[in-house]
Amino acid sequence: MPTAVVPTVRIQAEDFDVAAEIARMAQGRADIGAVVTFSGLCRDEAGRLAALELEHYPGMAEAEIGRIAAEAIERWPLQGLTAIHRHGRLVPGENIVLVVAASAHRQAAFEAANFLMDYLKSRAPFWKKEHHADGSEGGWVDAKEADDQAASRWKQAVPKRD
Repeated sequence: MPTAVVPTVRIQAEDFDVAAEIARMAQGRADIGAVVTFSGLCRDEAGRLAALELEHYPGMAEAEIGRIAAEAIERWPLQGLTAIHRHGRLVPGENIVLVVAASAHRQAAFEAANFLMDYLKSRAPFWKKEHHADGSEGGWVDAKEADDQAASRWKQAVPKRD
């Protein structure tokens, strides 16, 4: 009988090591045939941005990401799922978010990672404030309609787990 998958969810100021997270998930797991990762980086917005400040509601952010991850585990046959999101002041080129999905087959891992990222962008309680390269303080970044639209495609029927 397969072991129940418990997602790893971390919100942290510290950077993360993508290779170490993959190794942690896959170590000693002969049942994993595919690992899909997505890492999001802070952009410079065409040279306009000096830093992005990310705030979250402690406890609530972890719980919401945990709910999203649990839904992914229900939808796809996964052997592991990790979501790491950073907070604090990040400069262009730094890591912001990491999703690692592991499954016996690639399609489930791809879809679960995509699902989790779509919902992280649209439902996770994070707020972003821009700091401009010219020294001025930018405003808080509004949610993007495109992120909500991307997440809405997952409201269709739940795929069958194999």
